[in-house]
Amino acid sequence: MALTISILDETTAGERRTAGAFQFDTPALTLREIIRRRLQQEVERFNRTQPEIFRGLVQPEEIERTLNGVRERRPLDWEKQFEKALAAFRGNSLMVLVDGRQITELDETIHLTEQTKVTFLKLVPLIGG
Repeated sequence: MALTISILDETTAGERRTAGAFQFDTPALTLREIIRRRLQQEVERFNRTQPEIFRGLVQPEEIERTLNGVRERRPLDWEKQFEKALAAFRGNSLMVLVDGRQITELDETIHLTEQTKVTFLKLVPLIGG
């Protein structure tokens, strides 16, 4: 039975926005799998709809190039985004909270319900530090 979970993105600077609704096929997943599935769906949506701004978990190095004043969009690669997200998590610049509890291990199993609240907290480095 598929679950739809709404995910929030927050920063330590106080920004808060919904990342959208994401589908999960099973209620028991590792954090690694939650991140993977989020990025697959997020990048698929972006590539399909091509909005002006990518508002995903991890900003790609290049969403678009400008050549002679003409924008050229390239499809994003969810696998590259996934690797960047894992690196951010390992580097402590991204935290994940599930129902208010910090998840510290990528391979920790998380049990999802329709009421589960998942928050990705992007840690913003302090200026000068």
